Amino acid sequence: MTTLSVLPEVTRDAVVAALGDKIKSISVEFGEVTVLVSSENYCASALALRVAPGCQFEQLIDLCGVDYSEYPGGSPDGLRFCVVSHLLSVSLNQRLRLKVFTSDDLAPMLPSLIDVWSSANWFEREAFDLFGIVFDGHTDLRRILTDYGFVGHPFRKDFPRAGHVEMRFDAEMGRVIYQPITIEERETTPRVIRESNYGGLQ
Repeated sequence: MTTLSVLPEVTRDAVVAALGDKIKSISVEFGEVTVLVSSENYCASALALRVAPGCQFEQLIDLCGVDYSEYPGGSPDGLRFCVVSHLLSVSLNQRLRLKVFTSDDLAPMLPSLIDVWSSANWFEREAFDLFGIVFDGHTDLRRILTDYGFVGHPFRKDFPRAGHVEMRFDAEMGRVIYQPITIEERETTPRVIRESNYGGLQ
């Protein structure tokens, strides 16, 4: 027996009832509900969404960072870094997108959701690695995709395409070393070659 999906308007109303004045904005677009909360209300909102009747979002199925610095129109509050979580209620067959912006662009930080959903562990490590967002209270916040000696956070819009350093094996030293970038960036334009009789055409 399958459970029918809850209408997004019903999900929205349940979220409004659960979070009340913690909500900064809430919308239904393309059949999906998105709720924005402040960083101060982030953990309390997450916990309420997990346990409140009509919500019951038992699973955090994704969490990622977003850099709004080059986003058309910017972010709602002019802030740069956002964390977006996708929540799933298995028991009610509904989904929700939870958004929160960090209050400091220079040192982005949010509380960790590990105590609410244990699946936040690796997702938060990825957002830390790629965007430099620190999750306060995370028990093992370290890089997960880049090397431990990696400099910077490669998904930030201002991160150079070639990176800051390059890695190579040094035969004389017998190990991998890091050195300043020696690759020159260049723009490449694809060259289109048309044969005179391509496809049997004259």
